Amino acid sequence: MGIVAEAVVDLDAIAHNTRLLAGLAAPRAGTMVVVKANAFGHGVLPVARTALANGASWLGVTSIAEALELRAAGIDAPVLAWLYAHDDDFAGAIRAGVDLSVSTAEHLAAIAAAGPANVHLKVDTGLTRNGVNWAEWPALVEAAAALRVNVRGIWSHLASADDPGNPSIMRQVDRFEEALAIAGKSGITPEVRHLANSAGIVDVPGAHYDLVRAGLALYGVEPVDGVIAGLRRAMTLRARAINVKRVPSGIGVSYLHQYVTDRETTMVLVPVGYADGVPRLLSNRGEVALHGERRPIAGRVAMDQFVVDAGDLPVALGDEIVLFGADPAAAPTVEEWAAWAQTNPHEILTGIGARVPRTYVGQEHPHG
Repeated sequence: MGIVAEAVVDLDAIAHNTRLLAGLAAPRAGTMVVVKANAFGHGVLPVARTALANGASWLGVTSIAEALELRAAGIDAPVLAWLYAHDDDFAGAIRAGVDLSVSTAEHLAAIAAAGPANVHLKVDTGLTRNGVNWAEWPALVEAAAALRVNVRGIWSHLASADDPGNPSIMRQVDRFEEALAIAGKSGITPEVRHLANSAGIVDVPGAHYDLVRAGLALYGVEPVDGVIAGLRRAMTLRARAINVKRVPSGIGVSYLHQYVTDRETTMVLVPVGYADGVPRLLSNRGEVALHGERRPIAGRVAMDQFVVDAGDLPVALGDEIVLFGADPAAAPTVEEWAAWAQTNPHEILTGIGARVPRTYVGQEHPHG
């Protein structure tokens, strides 16, 4: 009672997706589930525990703070963190047994000075984002071999694995092989070599190596254009009607009256807005499900609320509105929302704000 909106997370879907993705991985490859950004908005601890109970062997996060949150909750599985300043305080992460990614010589020196650490050297094979520049790779592996660090992993990230047949994919695989050979000449033989992201798991088996990294796919969004792997969407975003009014034709709705009724109709107020992760670009463009029908968002999405044109549906206060859900036959999907907002599903999922409580259904997630 009192909840006007919630993000319902289906842990059975997380479990299913983990098992499916782990099953797609090469026979000897482990599966890292990426739980950064509060598990893409789904809730890091329930998702991490569910995935680890269903075939995941590693957890991936962005920051040291995210990694330490997992440790503080009693999760002792291998964790890799990969984005931080070169002068961060690495000692706490090392004491907590967090593996640290290294993309510059400065990061390597600072981590080595903080104590004996497990590091994953990241090489830029063509994404041109993070990772050590290709020309600096030989020097980095030589330095790592000479310092008090354990090079547990070597890794990189694919730029275009979601575009089947893109020539950059195999160029990156070939460059990664070169990077491994260079590291071998310095005496570095990592325990885990990893390159494949969600799309790589599904469509680039040659990139699986010793570990694959499941990000968006873990949450049920198919990562490769035109390929259906059988994933199940894990989040349903829903709200309750908090105001219902019958209005005549010719009435302007919301800011600047960019929506004007062309008939007598029913307007329903939905108590979430762009502060909660409903993109303003859904104004006059997006849809929701109400009484089993898709109905349009009428007018501008505001910070805390938006209006739906319910037509002649018999709507009452408290009726459920599904903003997006798992079944496209029943409600819009997060992929549709992303298309309307001219973005990707990642941004929609991670944008669902802290004011929206998460409710968990399905599998009981283990503790510890």
